[in-house]
Amino acid sequence: MTHLKKAALLVALLAVSACTNPDRFGNGDGGGPGGIESAELGSPGDPTSPAYFQQTIGDRVLFAVDESTLSPEARSILSEQAIWLLDNRDYNAVIEGHADEQGTREYNLALGARRASAVQQFLIAQGVSPDRLQTVTYGKERPLEVCSAESCYAKNRRAVTVITAGGIS
Repeated sequence: MTHLKKAALLVALLAVSACTNPDRFGNGDGGGPGGIESAELGSPGDPTSPAYFQQTIGDRVLFAVDESTLSPEARSILSEQAIWLLDNRDYNAVIEGHADEQGTREYNLALGARRASAVQQFLIAQGVSPDRLQTVTYGKERPLEVCSAESCYAKNRRAVTVITAGGIS
């Protein structure tokens, strides 16, 4: 087997193995790397649980096209997130920045980073310790919806606050 054939086979195997996890983009329950798994979310009726944070307060805010400025609605949700984080110091948060599929990969990674940073700075301004917050950008790599329509794009222009275990007092 030539080196080219071996390389092609390796790339094909990696591509197939990357597609074997049906939840590779997350299922919206806050689980996954660093997040709380579904069984640990608790009850949406328990105000101290990550499930309450996710389902009652809301774990995401949306952005306008090419924007990282927080809307009044986003500020309202983030104010509630800050109160929850201040009341529940056993948890940290990872803020994920996302973008729609329009534009280059590099542009969308930078835009996702700006969106995550805007959320982080707002939460810090509300009194949440910076030591409890991390940001990550996915750009257009983890869409919620895949289609070439504004309805899909709008859902993908977001920042998601993922609750993680291990807060500080």
